[in-house]
Amino acid sequence: MGPLDPEMQAILDRRNALGLPGFAAGTPDDARRAFAQSQAALPPARGARNAAVRDANVPGPRGPVPVRHYLPERHSGGRILYMHGGGWVFGTLDGFDPVCRQLAHESGAEVVSIDYRLAPEHPFPQPLDDCWAILEALAEDMPLAVMGDSAGGNLAAALALRARDRGGPRIALQVLLYPVLSADFTRDSYTAFGQGDYLISREDMQWFWDRHVPPEMRHMPEAAPLAASDFAGLPEAIIVVGGCDPLHDEGACYAAALRDAGAKVTLRDHPGMAHGFFTLVDLLSAANAEIREIGALIASRLVLA
Repeated sequence: MGPLDPEMQAILDRRNALGLPGFAAGTPDDARRAFAQSQAALPPARGARNAAVRDANVPGPRGPVPVRHYLPERHSGGRILYMHGGGWVFGTLDGFDPVCRQLAHESGAEVVSIDYRLAPEHPFPQPLDDCWAILEALAEDMPLAVMGDSAGGNLAAALALRARDRGGPRIALQVLLYPVLSADFTRDSYTAFGQGDYLISREDMQWFWDRHVPPEMRHMPEAAPLAASDFAGLPEAIIVVGGCDPLHDEGACYAAALRDAGAKVTLRDHPGMAHGFFTLVDLLSAANAEIREIGALIASRLVLA
């Protein structure tokens, strides 16, 4: 899988120099503070500034779910439901604002970022149920993609499975960015990159799973999409993985499972990239290039949907 890209290495060095404990070292609030501190240590990102942005609330299963709409200046049709990463434990609308702005600009689609409830206060399936409520509310009037990074990629894949099993709403495309798809921590990429030098560790991921999904529920496809017994009938997928990411292998395995079941799959494997690279908009050349490519792919798919 090769060495880290020099720009990616510099970003990780900057974060590691803070001396922050691993996410698994403390409480969920400690993890949230550590993530905020690591983000604050990076130069501020802005993303494209030509989208009309508005906040709203959508009725959910246990109260309103906040969302943020990004309507690009040149809306070519289509909508992307975006679910942020953060191990199901942290992540905010503001924290993922730059990548959503840039995604709207590059794809020409409206982006709707979902502020789903977080674990452990709201464990599985509550975050998924929030996202499902948004899907049901917003799926009918234009072609739609579900998209997410890391834990958000887990939620996007689970939405596609649930929509298939319940007979809709129709999803034209799933875009999964280094998604969390399995609670199997023995894959080769965990062995190679799971010791804590590449943003997240095996210990961190075990801790995230323990906060979100009890062991007795981890066989359920909506919790761990790779546990599904049947991958037929799922929408086209674009799956992005980093070559230096502990989650690399589960993303590649999911791409193979979907392809074997007859789905159209584009697997984009980036040597030298660590977990979280896609959202480093304005900070990492590879992130800027990839969001342009993904935006163009989404635009082409939603126009045809």
